[in-house]
Amino acid sequence: MRATIIYGAGDVRVENVPDPVLQQPTDAVVRVLRACICGSDLHPYHNMPATPEGSTIGHEFVGVVEEIGSDVSTLKPGDVVIAPFAWSDNTCDFCREGLHTSCRTGGFWNAPGVGGGQAEAVRVPLADGTLVKAPVAEDSPLLPSLLTLSDVYGTGYHAAIKAGVNPRTTVTVIGDGAVGLMAVLSAKRLGAEQIILMGRHKARTDLGLEFGATDAVAERGEEGIAKVRELTGGDGTHTVLEAVGYMEAYDQALGVVRPGGVISRVGVPQYADAPVGFPTLFGPNITLTGGPAPVRAYIEELLPDVLEGKVDPGRVFDRTVSLDEVPAGYKAMDDREALKVLVRP
Repeated sequence: MRATIIYGAGDVRVENVPDPVLQQPTDAVVRVLRACICGSDLHPYHNMPATPEGSTIGHEFVGVVEEIGSDVSTLKPGDVVIAPFAWSDNTCDFCREGLHTSCRTGGFWNAPGVGGGQAEAVRVPLADGTLVKAPVAEDSPLLPSLLTLSDVYGTGYHAAIKAGVNPRTTVTVIGDGAVGLMAVLSAKRLGAEQIILMGRHKARTDLGLEFGATDAVAERGEEGIAKVRELTGGDGTHTVLEAVGYMEAYDQALGVVRPGGVISRVGVPQYADAPVGFPTLFGPNITLTGGPAPVRAYIEELLPDVLEGKVDPGRVFDRTVSLDEVPAGYKAMDDREALKVLVRP
């Protein structure tokens, strides 16, 4: 089969690799219907040291079950399924607490012996616990929106949930990428009446306004902070959903959060240290939260709105490529020519 391999920064190739096979009785093999390129995939695309062996890449996909192991009881060949970006048993204590990314027997795609989502097929460990069936056909027009449930929609929702967004909270979302836009959609779903989206790309912030943002702020740094303060009577917002991961975004979050508020980070931090002392978090009673989203915990909650057409998160995909065109898809996202690239194997 064909699969995407990254050999180092900027070096993404699509190559022939062995077909995935069942290795454990709890496995399934899933044929990929749709995959995508994530903003977090750009981190190795920028920084990965060159390696002769390379690594598979991609962690978001929806597909069709092709084979199941002897212990798989909730799935059958032909089922259309959503694959969260972490696989999990859905039964351990962490999973029962809704923290599937810390599953005691789980892991993440592209681990040894487990491939990546930017491929024609994937071996799925712990298939009963990991995969969520979707009652749609292989050619459903809902596939792009269902794909967002594998990561970006669930990640945006996690940011809002961890921040405690509700109808009484004001919200700033930092970042106009796919996760930031899904954070806007999530804050709207949870009832927030003022949602300020900070982003520089008008086409993206326009989509954010359609998803429920009340204001878009293009300014950055101190100018952007001042604008948000102006929009909130000088106080800042109760919650800040930080969907970027760079130090500048963290500093911006500190600047726009209201005393007693919450900063929820879901952008993968590209920094080792962040100020948390008296002048930043301690003095104004700011809570810092967030982390890798346990999207498996949210899929069944968010799925009905997608199936019923109440939301259309698949609109974040603004470019579609074939599997062989994935390297060009990476370049388009890196050059900010595409918001999020959909892959059709």
